[in-house]
Amino acid sequence: MHTFKISEKNKGIVYIILAAFFFALMNTLVRLAGDLPSIQKSFFRNIVAMIFAFVMMKRNNISVIPEKKNLSRLICRASFGTIGIICNFYAIDHMLVADASMLNKLSPFFAIIFSFLLLKEKIKPVQITCLMIAFVGLLFIIKPSLSGFNAWTIVGIMGGMAAGAAYTFVRILSQRGEKGQYIVFFFSAFSCLVTLPVFIAGYRPMSAKQILVLVATGLAGAGGQFSVTAAYSHSPAREISIYDYTQIIFATILSFVLLGQVPDRFSFIGYFIICSASLIMFIYNNKKTSRT
Repeated sequence: MHTFKISEKNKGIVYIILAAFFFALMNTLVRLAGDLPSIQKSFFRNIVAMIFAFVMMKRNNISVIPEKKNLSRLICRASFGTIGIICNFYAIDHMLVADASMLNKLSPFFAIIFSFLLLKEKIKPVQITCLMIAFVGLLFIIKPSLSGFNAWTIVGIMGGMAAGAAYTFVRILSQRGEKGQYIVFFFSAFSCLVTLPVFIAGYRPMSAKQILVLVATGLAGAGGQFSVTAAYSHSPAREISIYDYTQIIFATILSFVLLGQVPDRFSFIGYFIICSASLIMFIYNNKKTSRT
């Protein structure tokens, strides 16, 4: 009798698609939670993720005390991550969930810029071309008027930019030996701590349904974070990153089923253009690796 074995790459693909589903579900639940401050929503999302990460760390005997050598980078990752989540949640509350999700998925393109600034990695002509293509796709999604961009699209783009910076610091921390579980814990705990004063000052009473939805949001967010960490522990980003864009498919389906939202044809064109730019980068990165 033969035993069926899944390759490391295929495990990575399964985990990255699972992460995409969880994050799409999280974004849809954020909108379903109703008219609550973005910081209140992000606080609930992060406190659940923090508890999950803490339990996982205890099971693996990982200390909650950060190593001094990585502390400044952990703070940078957590700061950008906190800004990214708040901006993403704000955009979700004012845009179609699928549109806001795609703005957040501009993060890999911003990561190229931050890798150049922080890691001194050269930006190749192909990457510059992909950045320009992605920007064209962005215009189809946000559909700027003659008066310019509206506030929530700017905030959504800022969320993608902050996420790109956060992922760059995750990469730096991974290269310095920091465990994924601790990165999730530190980020979630830091985010809860810095947003606590604003959360208390602007707290808005919630119904039982809203509390349940926000707890579910936190569980989905935790599931997404741990799935994406597992994905990149099984396979390098160059081999599986393209599958992360399945989040847009999940977001479109979930927001239609749960919220009745349907993106217009211009948004779909924008999704196609940005996904195409990402596919070009994905193919380029894999060809470059196969040559070395």
